[in-house]
Amino acid sequence: MLDYLAIGHVAKDLLPDGDHRPGGTVAYAALTAQAMGYTPALVTAFGDDLDLGPLAGVICARTASPSSTTFENIYGPHGRTQFIRARAAALTRLSIPADWRCARLIHLAPLARELDPAIAAACEAAFVGLTPQGWLREWDAEGRVSRCDWPQAAETLPHVSATVLSLEDFGRDWAVAERWAKQAKVLVVTEGKAGCTVFVRGEGARQFAVPPQAEVDPTGAGDVFAAAFFVNLYETGDPWASARLANHIAAISVTRPGLEGVPTIEEVGLCRIKAG
Repeated sequence: MLDYLAIGHVAKDLLPDGDHRPGGTVAYAALTAQAMGYTPALVTAFGDDLDLGPLAGVICARTASPSSTTFENIYGPHGRTQFIRARAAALTRLSIPADWRCARLIHLAPLARELDPAIAAACEAAFVGLTPQGWLREWDAEGRVSRCDWPQAAETLPHVSATVLSLEDFGRDWAVAERWAKQAKVLVVTEGKAGCTVFVRGEGARQFAVPPQAEVDPTGAGDVFAAAFFVNLYETGDPWASARLANHIAAISVTRPGLEGVPTIEEVGLCRIKAG
């Protein structure tokens, strides 16, 4: 039986030097789950233009696609400007092999509106985690990505065990986060260097600081956090302890570029001790 099933697009992340590397929430989450002792698998879509590299050993149910979902991130003094240059084929419930739908933990990880929101209610796992950022993105004719509303939130949030999203996903409007928290079982807002805020069944929020690190590349830190949080919450049922552990694990991820930032088994063990 699969331990950790991540559903969403693997991304092709363009680099400033013209090269590219694999990325996307499912990539970071699967490797983080693996470092935490879980057997990961992916339901995804990508084209022949993408080499999975460090994901080559992960079990994968692939939907063939003419191209891969491709992102270009441009960083400047006012933050990040993101462009989507291509999008892979959509994923539905039928994309999931029948015998995979009972994986112990399912992580729904839309990246570019590739998942049907109804998939959340159809999951049969004991624990379903959600990172909804791909439902909170839209893009113009030039591919420039911007934030958008999430009208299906009220229908989706009650069906999942925990939801993790970033401040940028909802435009830093805490009124939105508080509204969604009332609809969710557990909702976590990641805040970069400020740590995270955790809501449990819409009740009073608790904030958790993140250990300071020398940042090399913040890409994927939120995805690493989400996977670590979901795994620990599934194992313990304790959202506060899960937030502390996920902060420690995510802090490691920013010290190395791309998927190299995913923690090792040994680093996860040390984080468990530190988060104690």
